[in-house]
Amino acid sequence: MSSRLFGLIFTIRAAGLLLAALALWGFAQIADEVLDKESQFIDTAILLALQRLHTPLLDQVMTGITFFGEPELLLIICLGFAAWLLLRGNRSQATTLGIASLGAVGLNYLLKDLFARDRPALWDRIVDVRYYSFPSGHAMISMVVYGAIAYLLIKNFGKWSNLIIITTVALIFSIGLSRLYLGVHWPTDVLAGYAAGIVWLMTCIFSLEFWQYRQVSNSNTVAPSE
Repeated sequence: MSSRLFGLIFTIRAAGLLLAALALWGFAQIADEVLDKESQFIDTAILLALQRLHTPLLDQVMTGITFFGEPELLLIICLGFAAWLLLRGNRSQATTLGIASLGAVGLNYLLKDLFARDRPALWDRIVDVRYYSFPSGHAMISMVVYGAIAYLLIKNFGKWSNLIIITTVALIFSIGLSRLYLGVHWPTDVLAGYAAGIVWLMTCIFSLEFWQYRQVSNSNTVAPSE
């Protein structure tokens, strides 16, 4: 039984490591194209195509969706979920969520300062935005926060895993799409935000899994002598 469990854990971790490696490679490729301005044509073409879909109703829908990626709302969600985890005695999970969220915000600001890319100005936007554009903070931070919450929910409610995954993926994708629809980010901003978010999310998940594995190993080592 233990060998089967170890094999399953190893497979999951290997898949996560591969995903993180691919995301890191993807971010490097996108960043290189952005620095060389090779993506400008396709970025502009995609945004202009989306702009032709604008309607007053869809404007309201997309504005509502993008709100789910606002830092203030994500902070409230993190605090509420962390409090719930602490009440359940999952201190290490609550700590991981906090580190993942704060780290994502800090890393995003660091990358924005590093690349200093201007936001699109292809039409008059209906939302107010500031600071640099690359990578998208909404895409990156929502990937980390909602991804971490989904992971922790699956650990606590495994039978709902399919619903949790589908809902989380749909929400994160919709937030990224809303940023493009509203014209506040280039497509490569959103893709890079997702990629950077995956790398940081996987790092935090691996750290939590390693910590919990060490705890189980230590308890198994101590138990026979008691």
